[in-house]
Amino acid sequence: MAFPLSRTFFSRRCVAVALLSSAFTVAAMHAQAPQAMPAPGTSSTSDLPAGTTAATPDSTPTAVMSNTAPKRGRVRKAEEKKDNRVVQSKDTVKDEKAMKKRLKDNPLANVNSTQPDKQLYDKALEAIQKGRFEVARLDLQTLLSTYQDSEYQMRAKLAFADSWYREGGTAAFAQAETEYHDFIIFFPNAPEAAEAQMRIGDIYFKQMDRPDRDYTKAVHAQEEYRTMLTQYPDSTLIPDAKQKLREVQEALATRETEIGQFYTGRENWSAAIARYQTVVDTYPLYSHIDETLIGLGDAYAAQGRYIRGLKLPEESRARLLRVYDDEAVAAYSRVVTQYAASNHVEDARDRLEVMQVPIPVPTAEQLAASQALEDSRGTYTLANRAKGLLLRGPDMIQAARIGDPPLADPKATLAPQINSRNQEIFKNVLNPTPGAATVVVTPAVTTATDAPAAVAPVAPTTTSLQDIPAADAGTTTTSTFTPAAANANVPTGGGKSVGVEILTPGVNGATPASTPAPRYGLTAVGPAKSTIPAIERPEIAPDAVNDVANVKTPVAQAAPVTKPGKKVKNPTPDFDKGDESSSTHKKKKGLKKLNPL
Repeated sequence: MAFPLSRTFFSRRCVAVALLSSAFTVAAMHAQAPQAMPAPGTSSTSDLPAGTTAATPDSTPTAVMSNTAPKRGRVRKAEEKKDNRVVQSKDTVKDEKAMKKRLKDNPLANVNSTQPDKQLYDKALEAIQKGRFEVARLDLQTLLSTYQDSEYQMRAKLAFADSWYREGGTAAFAQAETEYHDFIIFFPNAPEAAEAQMRIGDIYFKQMDRPDRDYTKAVHAQEEYRTMLTQYPDSTLIPDAKQKLREVQEALATRETEIGQFYTGRENWSAAIARYQTVVDTYPLYSHIDETLIGLGDAYAAQGRYIRGLKLPEESRARLLRVYDDEAVAAYSRVVTQYAASNHVEDARDRLEVMQVPIPVPTAEQLAASQALEDSRGTYTLANRAKGLLLRGPDMIQAARIGDPPLADPKATLAPQINSRNQEIFKNVLNPTPGAATVVVTPAVTTATDAPAAVAPVAPTTTSLQDIPAADAGTTTTSTFTPAAANANVPTGGGKSVGVEILTPGVNGATPASTPAPRYGLTAVGPAKSTIPAIERPEIAPDAVNDVANVKTPVAQAAPVTKPGKKVKNPTPDFDKGDESSSTHKKKKGLKKLNPL
């Protein structure tokens, strides 16, 4: 009987699948069966060449092809060791980490003791680890007050302060600072005193805000870390304290630099120079010290451009320019030499090239020191940037990791000092004669009724003033003023004038016989009112009249109607009892509210 082609094909395929499954089943059974021990005098399977199997009574010899080379003994032993390794569970790893942390916080945790003070101390530390700070403080307070001679007194007092520190918050930090100070007072020579001082600095470090906010916490943190470095130089926490101090000074330098940039944008060069100079003198490890020095040089260069715009004699202008250009060149040169590996060193070289001065070459030591300083700085990552956006703390990522931070601040440079120095420079350049009198030109407003001017002091010599030449003047004119004699009144004229008073150091002028009454404000322009004829005086303006059409003048503003020979009181306006009430006029009540009359 002939079957269709499709039925025959599928039948043969099913038979093939069944045969293959039975073959795999037999192979698995042979693999699971225990191997027989070789008889004495026979060779084992290990003595056969690779790629062959030993013949058994129940099977025919077969050859197995293998593409992998036999492993050597060292590799095989490493794999066996890896396979036999015991992998710890996550809970075991977590418990071991907790134990290490507990041992770090409590060095006496493994000490077996049944003393009650030891049990209280261990119980308190365990409560601190679990965040139950109130319970821990109660146990520690019991230990401190009950066992005053205990050997755990010092550690209990430090743990009491640590509980406030671990709790966090403004109030808790303030209490922790007080407890740490008390610990330092009671145990000044203990090794844990350095740790307490370090914690005080960390309290302010954690509360630091951004550079454009309140910087009081940063200043306190800097003071505490400096105290730590000076009083405990042999402590193991010195490297951490130095790094924290570098980061704090990074934030303070950023604040001063941003203020200098603010004044630079408003062209207040004295204030900008004061801020930049303070950063350069106080924070040499600042990450943007090259930009600060370039800003300082630009401020001096801007003052030089201002000098060039003034109408001064050529010699005086040259001397002033030399002063400010030298300051700018010094700032740019410091970037090129001391900070040769910084990011803006090329900008400093370009400015020196524009000023047509020789560009200094840094030494090998300066270049190596600058390169090491730049390599120690941190770099920005995605995690750092996200942390800076979410948290309110200052950006201290690029703070230096090497170098000794300064432990004392030099005297800060102030804007009034810069202004005074500029005035001294102008005075020395424009008036180089030693002992010459200083001329002060003061504007004054005088009238005919003013008292005589103040008496001018006696000058020993004639004072010469060199006037600033005009734009179209070819030569410089010189005016000579001869001071008046002592006790001589200087005549004054009416109107506005500018008084020139010669001031000579060391000479006291005489005071006038009578001091005129002080006049505040400006005097009225024109003659006094009493001197104007009556016909020329302005007419008194009439009272205002309501010109709005169809509007009746209120009764209160209307003129009273009087009869001849009789006085009439001013009529009072009508009173609406429905709107207002008083002691004499009561408000309408009940049905009276419906009556409009």
